[in-house]
Amino acid sequence: MRSRVVVAMSGGVDSSVAAAMLVEAGHDVLGVFMRHGSPAAVGSLPVLDATPRPGHQGCCSVEDALDAKRVADRLGIPLYPLELSADFHRIIDYFADEYGRGRTPNPCVRCNTWLKFGRLFDYADAVGASHVATGHHARLLHEPDGDSRLARGRDRGKDQSYVLFEVPRARLGRMLLPVGDRTKEEVRARAADLGLATADKPDSQEICFVAPGQHPALVGRILGGSRAGPVVSTRGEVLGEHQGIEHFTVGQRHGTGIATGERLYVVRIEAEGCRVVVGPRSEVPQQQLTAGHASWLVEEPTGELECFVQCRSSQPPAPAVVTPLPGGRFDVRFTGQAESLPTDAAPWPGALSPGQAAVVYAGDRVLGGGWIEHSRADSPQSA
Repeated sequence: MRSRVVVAMSGGVDSSVAAAMLVEAGHDVLGVFMRHGSPAAVGSLPVLDATPRPGHQGCCSVEDALDAKRVADRLGIPLYPLELSADFHRIIDYFADEYGRGRTPNPCVRCNTWLKFGRLFDYADAVGASHVATGHHARLLHEPDGDSRLARGRDRGKDQSYVLFEVPRARLGRMLLPVGDRTKEEVRARAADLGLATADKPDSQEICFVAPGQHPALVGRILGGSRAGPVVSTRGEVLGEHQGIEHFTVGQRHGTGIATGERLYVVRIEAEGCRVVVGPRSEVPQQQLTAGHASWLVEEPTGELECFVQCRSSQPPAPAVVTPLPGGRFDVRFTGQAESLPTDAAPWPGALSPGQAAVVYAGDRVLGGGWIEHSRADSPQSA
């Protein structure tokens, strides 16, 4: 059945092939390029580096817009700019506020929730489109009862289901993820077959609004003032000074400037007092956490749930027990380790950083998730 579909075209190969697949399926496809603003939006800081960095560029640049237009022209579909600068400021403010609170933000989740599967649905409604599509590597499974479920993409190395956990459940039925059943190699091959300009374009791997290593300057400009303070051991000893808590995340080993006879890791960040507390790896929170602002894509669990939980987009999930709590919160106790971690890595799941998402899986299916409020370094317990 022919449907009108709005597809978010970022200028990357995945969204390009997603648009092509929708055209081939006979849909009435409208391409949209989401404009997020310019470097001037956050002052004179060099937060948007135009120098090509293969494999490390962001997205939504002028060159990305031109690439999206080239692809749209090749496919014979219209491409409309959607001005979202004001909305995107909300994401940048969230990013800075989280660092100011001693937490580690995940702006990609917020962008997907607020913009790609938020504001883009408003646009789809305005133009009479039944569905919104993107180039995310994730899948939608359609149940016999008509319900839809979010699942990992076929290419586990490129899976992006983690950053989609917060999309409202009611919108899954109107989402299309065309490349989720293809590997990245298959996507690039299809782009090459179609003669798309993005076929060999490197993947976007960095935060789109700030260059690598520049985020402390951005946070400082937005929040103002200094968040410098002491580096303290878990025993309360002052070991030195740091330049700002926004430079750190829980589990970080380098960057404290402290030389001791043992390897020290960031155990916690105390925003009040701007203290960075360090200690041995055994004291880094790795085994238990409490998450809030839960978002469930299935019926909310009422009792203990044996599942898998993933706490960073770059880490695989680990077996865990989730216990629901009042007020949209839940506890997670990890019961095993990830098989794919090297033998000399920190015990799974590595550092549990407040501010990151804890996403709950049953096999490949995303059940839901929440935002880590605090974590603990208790000894592992058996299931």
